[in-house]
Formats: sequence, C-alpha cells, structure tokens
Amino acid sequence: MKHRIVVLGAGYAGTNAAGRLARRLHPDDVEITLVNADDDFVERIRLHQLATGQEMRRRPLAGTFAGTAVRLRIARVTAVDPEQRTVRLTDGEINYDTLVYALGSTAAGVTVNAHHVAGRPAAERLSARLTELAAGSTVLVVGGGLTGIEATTEIAEARPDLHVAIAVRGGLGDWLSDKARRHLRTAVTRLAITVHEHTQVERSDETGARTATGERIPADVTVWTTGFATHPIASATSLRVAATGQIVVDATMRSVSHPEVYAVGDAAIAEGPGGKPLRMSCASGGPMAWQAADAIAARLTGRKVPRLPIRYYAQCISLGRHDGIIQLVTADDRAKPSAIVGRPAARVKEWISAGAAWGSANPTLLLPFRRRHVTAQASAQASSSF
Repeated sequence: MKHRIVVLGAGYAGTNAAGRLARRLHPDDVEITLVNADDDFVERIRLHQLATGQEMRRRPLAGTFAGTAVRLRIARVTAVDPEQRTVRLTDGEINYDTLVYALGSTAAGVTVNAHHVAGRPAAERLSARLTELAAGSTVLVVGGGLTGIEATTEIAEARPDLHVAIAVRGGLGDWLSDKARRHLRTAVTRLAITVHEHTQVERSDETGARTATGERIPADVTVWTTGFATHPIASATSLRVAATGQIVVDATMRSVSHPEVYAVGDAAIAEGPGGKPLRMSCASGGPMAWQAADAIAARLTGRKVPRLPIRYYAQCISLGRHDGIIQLVTADDRAKPSAIVGRPAARVKEWISAGAAWGSANPTLLLPFRRRHVTAQASAQASSSF
C-alpha cells in the first residue's frame, strides 16, 4: 500500500513542498495529493498591484503538476482530525499517513467596511471600489508594515488624482536603516501621501477611521494591513498551536504534538536565527517547505534528516512600479546600514517576485531527480513516533 501524503494549500509553501516531495520520493511508493480551494496559484506578494487594476498572470495548478506524481484536488478544507488522520473537505473526506499543513493566513483584525489585500477576491473587491472613486476622494491605509507601505505607494502612483494617506503605530519605516528610511520619506513626499505617525487606529466605517485618542481620520475607502492571522482550522484540533493559532513545529517543521503532521509557511511557528520566530512571509515559506519535504523524504526512506539553514538576507519593498527599497538584514532579520534604493531596487524586487512565482509554478524543475523508495519500516516509524 502506498504511503499517502496530503498537502493542504497551494501557496508559495504548499506548492514547493508538494513539488519537492515529488522529486524526492518514488511514485510507486507514495501518493501525493495537493488540496487547494482555487484551481490556480496566486502570487500573493503582487496583490497590491491587482488592487490597483493591474492584471496578474493566471498560473493553473493543473499545468504546474502535469506529468508528476502529485494529484491535484480542488476543494476547500473545512476540518482536520489528527486522531483519525482525516481531512474534511467541501466535497468529501481524504485520509493521510503524512500531512503537510500549508493553509497560510489572511488579514488580521479587519474592521467593518475596511478592505484588505490578503487574498485575490479581496484585492479584486478593492480594485472595483477604487475604480468607483472620483478624483479628490480619500484612501486611508492602516498599517505601516511591508504590505501597508506597498499598498499605499501603489495606490498613490496608480491614482494620483486621489488623496492617499497611511496611518502607522510608530514612525514610518522605523525598523529600516537610515538610508532606507530617508528614501521612503522621499518617496511618500513625491507621491503626495499624507502620513499619520504614532497613530493607533481602532476601527473604521464608511466615512473613515477613529483612533485610540478619539481622533477622526476621514476616508472614502479604508484599507486594513495591520498584520496576518491564521485560519481557525488548526486551533480547532488537538494539534499544539501557539496563541497566534500557528502550529508549533520543530526544526524540521514537524508538529511537536503529532509526528505525522508537518506545517509550513504562515500556518506554522518555527524558531529562526537568534531564537526569534520566523516571520510570516514568502521569504520564510519557501525554505520551510524545502525543510519539511526533505525531512519527510529522509524519514520515509530511512536516511539521515537534513537540516536546512533558514535565515534572512533582505527585505524587499516596492514603492510603485519604478521605485523600491532592498533593505539588507542580518540572519535574524534586523536592518543593516546597507540598502539598495530607487530604480535598481525596483528591478531587484521584480526579479525576486518573478523568481518566487516561477519557482512555485515549476516546483518539480528546481532539483535533480532523487526518487528514492520508501521502506516499510521507515514509513511506519515516520507516522507513529519521533
């Protein structure tokens, strides 16, 4: 009987995990099923572009895994039962011997009437709403992280006839180096963006947002980008999860409570360099997926489990289509003094974004074939004990 591997979610982490497993394990011994609610891969790091009406290339998952050992199942996950090793879907149920949980995240704390860009449908709704706005209308982006900065500058560049503002809890880009922070302020000035610093927004409605101090910031459209939250599915199970709802995993991305379950990407919380949790990002999701796939393959084939170093090198920020910042960082994601800014940074950011999409759309082309056979003893051990 084949060892059944089920991968939940086909984002950056899920596609890479499924593709790498297909390259590592012999198809005679394993059955790999990739479950996803949509039938194509979504470039999440480009959704701020989609929100401004730019077209985003469709990447059908059927073509991605054609001719591989990965079987695609289009369905939405509704529940996971780790004791019975089953996943409930909108169209039935599926059993697994090994599960890779990669369901990602969505926008956190979005208030009534606010938009967000954490998923394609949401980005498309925002795009439609922006199209309706007349010249002189106001757009407020809440949140000063990477997503907030990219959404703000993208909207301001695409619609210079609008009044665009951003509200941030601290100082704008205060985690960046001096060079990067100066460039960011130059960019927002060039784009005529109003910046509300040290501003805690508590809620929004159809006419704007209200801060913790009672101040009112008027806006015809509010975009919420204050962070990400995991889907509640894992929290409803016996899997050990953190306060964030992320599945707690070890250095090989294996659940600390259920050895047959692995979690990668935004859905997992793993220790990174300096003892800090890996942040929710594409930069973390890919390496986490590679580590999980290699660990699963090694355990199933009775080989030594490799440990891939997961560290950070840079934070990439687009400031519209022709400007950007590449902030060089330490292994544990702290800004270094060095940064690339301007058009060169925009080109680097585009190259990285395109590369991430290509890698996720072609996950079986990134490695040489090393399809090893699963051993019965290793298969039993991999799904029953640490």
